[in-house]
Amino acid sequence: MAEKTIAVFTPTYNRAYIIGRLYESLLAQTDQDFCWIVVDDGSTDDTETLIRGFAAEGRLEIAYVKQANGGKQRAHNTGVAACGNELFFCVDSDDTLVPTAIEDILALWRTRRADEGIAGIIAMRGHSATEPMGTWFPKGLETTTMWDLYYHYHHKGDTALVYRTDILRRYPYVVEPGEKFIGETYVYHQIDQSYRLAVLPKIIWICEYLPDGYTKSVRKLTRENPVGYMRLKRSFIDYSDTFLLRAENTTLCLVGAYFAGCFGSAWRELPDRVTATLVAPIALVLAKTEFQR
Repeated sequence: MAEKTIAVFTPTYNRAYIIGRLYESLLAQTDQDFCWIVVDDGSTDDTETLIRGFAAEGRLEIAYVKQANGGKQRAHNTGVAACGNELFFCVDSDDTLVPTAIEDILALWRTRRADEGIAGIIAMRGHSATEPMGTWFPKGLETTTMWDLYYHYHHKGDTALVYRTDILRRYPYVVEPGEKFIGETYVYHQIDQSYRLAVLPKIIWICEYLPDGYTKSVRKLTRENPVGYMRLKRSFIDYSDTFLLRAENTTLCLVGAYFAGCFGSAWRELPDRVTATLVAPIALVLAKTEFQR
């Protein structure tokens, strides 16, 4: 499948009832220079039968991989390992792409491919093709990092990310044994330290958050995956370039430590003991109130 420039990657778990919408949006793409890699994270519904049926139609190049349930980030690692394509575009199973998504990505990529400092492309998600999930990208912005986009330009809303596959291979997700989740930005902000992203100021991904999705259960994910949450926020402390950001991420790191049962040892190991001491009471209150919901 490596002759296609882009691999659209979809991790899925028990989404047979809705993943067909994404398939139809892939069939409708104006540029077909892509394949579809589906990693089934241990589904117990009809996902396998459905995806194998799509593949048998022969209308789209599809690679289907099934693994034991281990969470979205382990599925992402599996998808990257299975990908022989130049670009890797993760698209969730409950969402769809606008018809020109692949065409728009490739048009920009042709102008940026030769720049080794560009890790990929960042585009927009929307409630519709004309309504962004949050704010539009800043006008005139041609390259950025994920960190700068959110913390310097104050963008609101999720983004669509396309990365060079060979770069993603160097930055796998580290998921704690016994846990199934770590925030996606754990990888993206590591890549930010060495690369930038070309900006595609268009909505290419139509997003719908469902009751069984990750976004609807952030606090529950924190409680169930505390070491991963603590690891994510600890990395954010290193990237924070203002006191307020360091304080916020130190607080959240200690929230993770509370649920991981290592509050004291985590506090002692934080790089800024003064800030950690100041925010520790706030972290305890949050852990016992907001994060219990």
